[in-house]
Amino acid sequence: MVKAKKDSTKDMVPEISIGLVGHVDHGKTTLTQALSGKWTDVHSEELKRGITIRLGYADAVFYKCPKCKDADAYSALPKCSKCDSEAIPLRKVSFIDAPGHETLMATMLSGAAIIDAALLLVSANEDCPQPQTREHLMALEIIGVKNIIVVQNKIDIVSKEDLIKNHKQIKKFLKGTIAENSPIIPISAQHNINIDVLVQTIQEQFQSPKRESNADPLFYIARSFDVNKPGTLIKNINGGVLGGAMSVGVLKVGETIEIRPGLKKEKQGKTVWEPITTEISGMITGESEVKEITPGGSAAIQTKLDPSIVKTDSLVGNVIGLPEHMPEVFEEFKFKPELLERVVGAKDDLIVDPIKKGETLMLNVNATATVGLVVDLKKDFIHINLKKPVCASNGDRVTISRMIGARWRLIGYGNLD
Repeated sequence: MVKAKKDSTKDMVPEISIGLVGHVDHGKTTLTQALSGKWTDVHSEELKRGITIRLGYADAVFYKCPKCKDADAYSALPKCSKCDSEAIPLRKVSFIDAPGHETLMATMLSGAAIIDAALLLVSANEDCPQPQTREHLMALEIIGVKNIIVVQNKIDIVSKEDLIKNHKQIKKFLKGTIAENSPIIPISAQHNINIDVLVQTIQEQFQSPKRESNADPLFYIARSFDVNKPGTLIKNINGGVLGGAMSVGVLKVGETIEIRPGLKKEKQGKTVWEPITTEISGMITGESEVKEITPGGSAAIQTKLDPSIVKTDSLVGNVIGLPEHMPEVFEEFKFKPELLERVVGAKDDLIVDPIKKGETLMLNVNATATVGLVVDLKKDFIHINLKKPVCASNGDRVTISRMIGARWRLIGYGNLD
């Protein structure tokens, strides 16, 4: 088992998952580091290219100084930077750093399914909105994330006049959207300017949601990996680890779990997906080992699975639950699409054309991204055969993207029928 960090807040668990979204290179990963002390771009290709490819996770504890007033009292540090007093821990939160690059929209949409609130980053040194700024805000609106704080980053590298101009652009962009009345906080993540104001605003605006702990447990897998170092002796090998977030219910160490849709296999010339059954051997949430996990924040589940099964995110998009108490696996489904008026994320102002029989679409359901072929159109409904099945329930939200100019672009949404 991975060693958990020991500190005075070790018994705290994350109460809320906050997504960081926005256009590429607007400072999401730098802000995550400023708030949590953790750099989430750990994948080698991410470090090389300077963008977030996979979902990054980091937990942070928010503190308040008992002696200082207003925003000066808030920080993500256990000791007050203003008066050096010991600060009081308020709560632990999980940050999910979602990729902003246009080719990684599927990953962002998958991550959006497991967040309760969002920080929408806008760079002060670029015109607003940029293509993915618009696309990410639309994605939040589609999946129903209403708690949003707009973060105007990089204020240290622009003039006062340009900062005011950018602020006006942001206000104009937000008008008529789900974030029209959201606070706009100017910061410099690079130099920790106004981070205390942002922490205070998060504390005041983002309340920890009430959770359904008595429902059948559902855990959405957003990462899966092998934690063993090369050369580890067989007797010392740890089972595969599954990272993500609880949607509802409770899972406990020692329980037998089922993973759906499961593993892809070839049988008699056909591709099938077989559910996986395993046992939970350990859990970490809030960087502490725990005996059970509940909704709220990110978590890692250690299993008894062969690490080769879970390595390099091979089980991303699967759902964990208890055997015989899990949603259905769909290899095809029908639903009524609600198409947007304009293509989101495209530089040109493109009208969304009707969905056609025979076209291929990208679909996001909960934390799963898949592609499907439209095989039939009846009245207002479309019937789609999926390349990769999804584990979902009737009524779950589906987002729809279409290939436009060699990129998947968000064009609509719907609910499973």
